[in-house]
Amino acid sequence: MKLSATQLTAMLELQNAMNAKVNPDWVAANNNWYRAIQVEAVEAIEHHGWKWWKKQDCDWPQLRMELVDIWHFALSAAIQRCRGDQTRAATEMLAELQRAETGVTFDGREYALAQMTLLERLDLLVGLAAAGRTSLALFGMLLADCGMPWTDLFRQYLGKNVLNMFRQDHGYKTGTYLKIWHGREDNEHLVEVLEIVDVEAPDVRDRLYDALKLRYRQLLPD
Repeated sequence: MKLSATQLTAMLELQNAMNAKVNPDWVAANNNWYRAIQVEAVEAIEHHGWKWWKKQDCDWPQLRMELVDIWHFALSAAIQRCRGDQTRAATEMLAELQRAETGVTFDGREYALAQMTLLERLDLLVGLAAAGRTSLALFGMLLADCGMPWTDLFRQYLGKNVLNMFRQDHGYKTGTYLKIWHGREDNEHLVEVLEIVDVEAPDVRDRLYDALKLRYRQLLPD
């Protein structure tokens, strides 16, 4: 199932609200969202495992969460590129998705996405981001690699958006927020919370926020 216009519009609105919480004038700040995509893609490679000299097991939940993080930055880049016009950003992104491109040209070479492995696609994502661009066709392939349809991306994006709001409300920008809760990242707790909270509930954002708040209080050291 492809991403719907309604879902994309909702995510762009949520992303704009999140960015504005950090900096009300975030569009004019001209942040390098592609550098952020590059770093997250490298973290995704780490979660997958790439060291041929040792045994490594792929951490699929965390790899999927890295894709969600990358999507945050892709949305931000699209809004910034359109100078804050979310409607135009949605139109451009939907048009790119509808083209269903099968290849990416990068550094004078044509990459046939269907013929690449997951790690090769992540490598390409890193390279594109370093050059200040991305590809929604490539991103869609990565979602498929991870068994994550667009509807799951929407669900997990919603969860991560709530976590990002939670972080800001609890001192992320000032440096007082503790990201590690009893030896585990808050991202790992979010994965578990998403399994127990009804994401179809009308007040799902409040439920997710409250569940994270409860864990944060219980799991922090005394």
